[in-house]
Amino acid sequence: MESKDYLKDISEIKNMMNKSSRFISLSGLSGVLAGIYALIGATYAYWLVSNSGRDYLILDGTVFNLILLDLFLIAFLSAVTGIIMTTQKAKKHGAKIWDATSRRLVINFLIPLVAGGIYILIILNQYKYGQTAALMLIFYGLALINASKYSIGDIQYLGFVEIALGLGAALLPGLGFWFWVVGFGIMHIIYGTWMHFKYDVKKQ
Repeated sequence: MESKDYLKDISEIKNMMNKSSRFISLSGLSGVLAGIYALIGATYAYWLVSNSGRDYLILDGTVFNLILLDLFLIAFLSAVTGIIMTTQKAKKHGAKIWDATSRRLVINFLIPLVAGGIYILIILNQYKYGQTAALMLIFYGLALINASKYSIGDIQYLGFVEIALGLGAALLPGLGFWFWVVGFGIMHIIYGTWMHFKYDVKKQ
């Protein structure tokens, strides 16, 4: 009996340490919505290019600026949705939304993401468009993997998939748009749904 109690205590201590070092309140449904935003944004971008009269973009063109605005809105809506839904989930479970662990999560996520964003802007300014989708996927995947050690470990698997899709887009730049759609749209929906049923529904 004492042996069982001892093992139970060790298990509880291990769980407490894991919770204190990882931010586990991320919402799976926010990932689903982020994927839906990406698909809507991709549909709009495809419509813009298809009706522009040319099958390529120029840096100072109206269509290019509209696509940049489209990408910004996708990122903005995804971030706001993630913050709102994650905050609600954290409050529901009595967890802190902003502490040392969540700060480390955000910092480790933003370092590769910001570096990648700056690099993409640099090459766009050099009129090099072909690898944009690939770079977005690769740096986003690296950001997910880098942040996974401070959150749910399963996030790293999405990161690996995003990197693989980015490499595929680099190998086949003519299909970069569709790799982007799969990575930011479809994979977010699949991953978010899986995380929702694995963590959120299971806990309820």
